[in-house]
Amino acid sequence: MNKVILMGRLTRDPEVRVSQGERQTTIGRFSIAVDRRFKREGQPDADFFNCTAFGRQAEFIEKYLHKGTKVVVVGSIQNDNYTNKDGVQQYSTQIMVDEIEFAESKNASSESNYGGGYNNAAPASNTQPGGFMNIPDGIVEELPFT
Repeated sequence: MNKVILMGRLTRDPEVRVSQGERQTTIGRFSIAVDRRFKREGQPDADFFNCTAFGRQAEFIEKYLHKGTKVVVVGSIQNDNYTNKDGVQQYSTQIMVDEIEFAESKNASSESNYGGGYNNAAPASNTQPGGFMNIPDGIVEELPFT
């Protein structure tokens, strides 16, 4: 079984492109920083993972994620080993994304020190008690998680 679940923050804005050819596919690439559970002096506090998503997941990433966004990623680990032009073997791994979700609310993201791009403005006038927003009619088709 090859399954990984990670929670971390995007280290930069995602790169999204559409493949060329007969069957065009949206491809999204991003990296996340995952805090280490146990921190030792002189060791890094976080690990960095490159992630790749395809199709609707990549479209979701392009539309809603940016540097500093805290997410939960579910996927599999893939080796990307190759020999470079100098004949030296290069080793790397990446996470192939199957699922991705927000790991915190918009308000929590704006209060963090990561400069996530959300502002601390007052809630929109179309919010209900409890902080939930009214969803306008006809927008359900555009939501990535329906």
